[in-house]
Amino acid sequence: MEFPKNRSRDLVGMGRLTIDMNANEINRPMEETRTFTKYVGGSPANITIGASRLGLSTGFIGKVADDQMGNFIRGYFEENNINTENVKTDDTGAVTGLAFTEIISPEDCSILLYRDNVADLKISPLEISEEYIKNTSAVMFSGTALAASPSREAVFLAAEYAHKHGTKVLFDIDFRPATWKSKEETATYYNLLAEKSHLIIGTRDEFNMMENMESEMDGSDDKTAAKWFNHSAEIVLIKHGAEGSFAYTKDGDYFTGKTFETEVLKTFGAGDAYASSFVYGLMQGWEVDRAMDFGGASAAIVISRHSCSEAMPNAKEVQEFIDESVRKGTIKS
Repeated sequence: MEFPKNRSRDLVGMGRLTIDMNANEINRPMEETRTFTKYVGGSPANITIGASRLGLSTGFIGKVADDQMGNFIRGYFEENNINTENVKTDDTGAVTGLAFTEIISPEDCSILLYRDNVADLKISPLEISEEYIKNTSAVMFSGTALAASPSREAVFLAAEYAHKHGTKVLFDIDFRPATWKSKEETATYYNLLAEKSHLIIGTRDEFNMMENMESEMDGSDDKTAAKWFNHSAEIVLIKHGAEGSFAYTKDGDYFTGKTFETEVLKTFGAGDAYASSFVYGLMQGWEVDRAMDFGGASAAIVISRHSCSEAMPNAKEVQEFIDESVRKGTIKS
């Protein structure tokens, strides 16, 4: 994938901005959890933070509540060298979304989302800067930003600006069932954005959701990838959890990503770490398989740590983890 050169920013995220409240007492259900630690959350926020930690020049398009939580998100972005000139502040009384996490065991984790009247879904098309998108190499969109208007329309306008100026459209499916009214509505809007996307990343279950109204689709990765190559896609990356990840390119190549053994604390955050590091690798001009391995290693690091955003590693940490895994023989093809 060739990214436009000589732009002000490498990557701009757009979409969900929330607060993660991660359980401090692990190995117990939410009902018995008494204390939590606060972090910035939301898949596009985590991906952008991860990309910045790796050394990319980043920014964000979004909206935060006019409250202490909104101030916390903005301040954390600025601490992590993420440009916030297009992070707007809501003036309607909307609130910051919350995500409470439950860590019963490394295999049994869940997230309780509070997404009513949230500020990040209030961003409107009138608040989207064409110039900002023109001056970035790629925009990473989150599927949850499509769940309601006016955010939905803002996303499609931003994608149109990206195509107009040769900015790459990256789509993290990020399906959260609780934010949608019906499977038909969900599939419709996800498919419309995927048609405009040069890179599509999601789990097999997420792609199945997008295909639920298409009788000819049978859950085959080959068919899924072929469908999107009829539109804008250049790379389709399908994740199968512990079974690994599989990437297809428009020119007919196919790659299988490696998985890395690690001491797992929780499962969430892996996809965001993978996406940030995979995109970082592509922007370095690496082959797809090397970028996938970098993503897999980053994911392994993050699931061994308590947070998602705060746990995002820098490039040196990821490479050292890969080198150590090679030495120990703990990489699985």
